[in-house]
Amino acid sequence: MIYSLHGILIEKDLNLAVIECGGVGYACRITNATLSALGEIGNEVKVYTHMSVREDAVELFGFSDKNELKCFQMLITVSGVGPKAALSILSDLTPNKFALLVASGDSAALTKVKGIGKKSAERIILDLKDKLLKSNPVLQESPVQSVSAGTDNFSEALAALAVLGYRQEEIMPVLAGLEESLPAEELIRLTLREMGRKRK
Repeated sequence: MIYSLHGILIEKDLNLAVIECGGVGYACRITNATLSALGEIGNEVKVYTHMSVREDAVELFGFSDKNELKCFQMLITVSGVGPKAALSILSDLTPNKFALLVASGDSAALTKVKGIGKKSAERIILDLKDKLLKSNPVLQESPVQSVSAGTDNFSEALAALAVLGYRQEEIMPVLAGLEESLPAEELIRLTLREMGRKRK
C-alpha cells in the first residue's frame, strides 16, 4: 500500500499528475482541487494516495489533503460508485460541500455531477449520511458548541444560523452552493438572503 508520495511534479494534465520520487514517476488520478494545489511543473509536492487494484488495472489516486482522501474512500464503499465516479464528485464538490449535501439529504444537487444519476445520488446519501454525521463533529454538536469550535468558515456560519433558530435541513443546501473562501459573516448574510427569498 502506498500511503503518500513526496517528490517533484514532472507532468500534469486534467485529472492527472506525475510525481517523480527517487527516479520513478508515479501517475496519479487527481481532483481539480488537487490539480490547483500542486501548482507548476517542477514544484516539490506531496499527495496522499489510494491504490485501486482491479483485474484489468492498478491505479493510484492522489489528494492534496486528507479530507479529500477520506471522502474518496467513503464514496467508493457505496455500491455502484467506483473510483472514477468518486473522483468526479470531488472534482465538483469540496469535502465540506459534499458533507453538507449528504447531511441535508440533497440528492438533487449530487445529480448535477457528471455521471451521477438519481439512484446513485440517493444511494450515496443513504449509505453515507450516518457515517458523515459521526465523523464530522460540526454536524452533530449543539449549535453553541459548534460556535465555540469554529473549525472553519462553513461550520461557523452553520452554527451561528442554528443559534438563530434555523434548521440544519434548510441551512445546509444553501450553504453548499456558496463559495467556501467567503468569510463566515458573508456566508451567513447570503444564506439568510436566499432563505428569505424561498419563504416568500
